[in-house]
Amino acid sequence: MKSLWKDKKIFSWALYDWANSSFSTTIMAGFFPVFFKEYWSQGADATLTTARLGTTISLGSLIIAVLSPTLGAFADQRGYKKLFTFLFMLIGLSGCAWMSFIEPGGWIFAAIAYSVAQLGFNASCVFYDSLLPSIAPGKKADFASSLGYGLGYLGGGVLFLFNVIMYLKPEIFGLDSGVQAVKLSFLSVALWWGIFSIPLFRNIPEPSIQKTGFPLFRAIHHSITSLFSTLKDLFHQKNTLIFMIAYWLYIDGVYTVMTMAVDYGMSIGLKSSDLISALLIVQFIGFPFAMLFSKMASKWGCRIPILTCIALYGITVIFATKMTTGLEFYLLACVIGMIQGGVQALSRSLFSRMVPSHATGEYFGLFNLVGKFASIFGPMLVGWGAYLSGNPRQGMLGLLVLFVIGGGLLFLVKEPAD
Repeated sequence: MKSLWKDKKIFSWALYDWANSSFSTTIMAGFFPVFFKEYWSQGADATLTTARLGTTISLGSLIIAVLSPTLGAFADQRGYKKLFTFLFMLIGLSGCAWMSFIEPGGWIFAAIAYSVAQLGFNASCVFYDSLLPSIAPGKKADFASSLGYGLGYLGGGVLFLFNVIMYLKPEIFGLDSGVQAVKLSFLSVALWWGIFSIPLFRNIPEPSIQKTGFPLFRAIHHSITSLFSTLKDLFHQKNTLIFMIAYWLYIDGVYTVMTMAVDYGMSIGLKSSDLISALLIVQFIGFPFAMLFSKMASKWGCRIPILTCIALYGITVIFATKMTTGLEFYLLACVIGMIQGGVQALSRSLFSRMVPSHATGEYFGLFNLVGKFASIFGPMLVGWGAYLSGNPRQGMLGLLVLFVIGGGLLFLVKEPAD
């Protein structure tokens, strides 16, 4: 374990989580839901803005769900995993920077900019994740994946803390208002993401593969054909297939809690300052507990710790439908901070040990496809459930089904021995 901390390639790879988590904290979970509701959708009913936000997240997830498997297969065929990580990172940076210039009431432009940033973030993660087996084979992946998520929570938290201070005390930074601070925060994410991604592109080589040498359009056609072949193979791998279905269900609940928590808290009347502070708690608790789950995996494997996280998520959802105070939201944030990194890191690690090494791009494209299709239904469930019922608490209860069935299927999965 100590030698892994000194592995330059593993640390450079994990540092990309530190870089891109600035998007998932400052924008996705933090300021975007608040700004979308109070600034870009000013004057609109709270349940309508929740529906708009859920639809925006779902449509962005649909786009990447459609694209990622084909792109993953293409990267496998041409050996472009690192290159595609870079290109989609640039798309993500552009979306983040665009948000800085959108005026009040421009919720449609905000939705488009967010979708562009979300596309870049999620697509770059397909190729970034697919590099994991080549730099951390076997059980090394447990440590590398947990380190990545741990650094992600820490790095995302550091920038988010700076941005929160800038939002609360804009005069210290020579800004006129909190609105100006939030807009500058969107730009800071683009800079942070780009700068801290440099070690990945400098120190991680493209995995060596046998390139097809096909022209572009023929390579794309070959990639699609290869994707369908992978899907066919997957249906013959019962264990991996069960895991994919289980992951689809339980990660749906996890991602929905991540993306809709602040909006949900605002919809039931909690203060935005309490919600933002609670997110900071999640980030700084997340790092040590992600590493703790790595140690748990070395002793008990990945499956048992993931099942523990799923059970705690179910309890958290029930409690969330009853909460009424900021203190209760803080308590929920502590629990989520303890388990969120574990369920994500160990799911990625477990999957990396179940896929063939020659097709990691394709399989991680499918892995991302499953996660993104899950991210389509969860936010829609919460958003439109709140709108149609007129009660934001009703939509949250549907997430219990996802955790119960997903956990039940994961219990049937057999974990690889090495």
